[in-house]
Amino acid sequence: MSYNTPALKKHIEKIKELDAFLPHTSTFFCITNTQELGFEYISKNMFSCLAIEPEKFKQDAMHYFWSRIHPDDVEHWLKALNSLMDYTLNEIDEQERYKMSYTWNYRFKNGHGKYVNIVQNTTPLEFDAFMKPIIGLAHYTVLDPNIKLDVTATAKYLSDNGEYETRYFNCFNKKLLDNEITNRERDIVRLLVLNYSSKEIAERLNISSNTVDTHRRNILKKLNINSTGELIGMLKINQNLL
Repeated sequence: MSYNTPALKKHIEKIKELDAFLPHTSTFFCITNTQELGFEYISKNMFSCLAIEPEKFKQDAMHYFWSRIHPDDVEHWLKALNSLMDYTLNEIDEQERYKMSYTWNYRFKNGHGKYVNIVQNTTPLEFDAFMKPIIGLAHYTVLDPNIKLDVTATAKYLSDNGEYETRYFNCFNKKLLDNEITNRERDIVRLLVLNYSSKEIAERLNISSNTVDTHRRNILKKLNINSTGELIGMLKINQNLL
């Protein structure tokens, strides 16, 4: 590929040079090209992590990579990617997008036919004319297949003091308000998210304020959450959990 900026080409060449000196670990990295659905580079550790020859990925590119994602994770994985892109394009200023970093996970079938957990972190390197990320440095961590992981997506922003802060998080195959929460408790949680007080909730639901407070305590206990503020914060940035 011909990169839009000479600096990016030089940056990628340095990454390739560095790979020759990196030790074999349970992680590997790739330089991804979502515009052409290919890999600009695959680090040597991919084979030791997945037991799949890198040439297979270079030949059939992302379509082959995607075909090995666990069938039960595909829908959640797609939702995760779409949510991260929607968040970036709608909530992050164009000049700030180069400071973003994205993480998501899925199960992947390795060369032995066994599914392993992969946590993928991607940092944008280049954007298209609409400031949509197209070239990225993707870092993959391979975890034990016996670890149960929900499919999640996280977007972090590199602040001016050089620290990443979470701007977005969502879980795509688990509802926080599961069957243990009664319908009345669900009503109260949704009103809490809308910033209603116990008194206002009591008036809307035609119950007493004491009853509302009892429901609030029971909700926190069931969800193992310390405070109503923590619950509201989680639900406001994770609408899928409602």
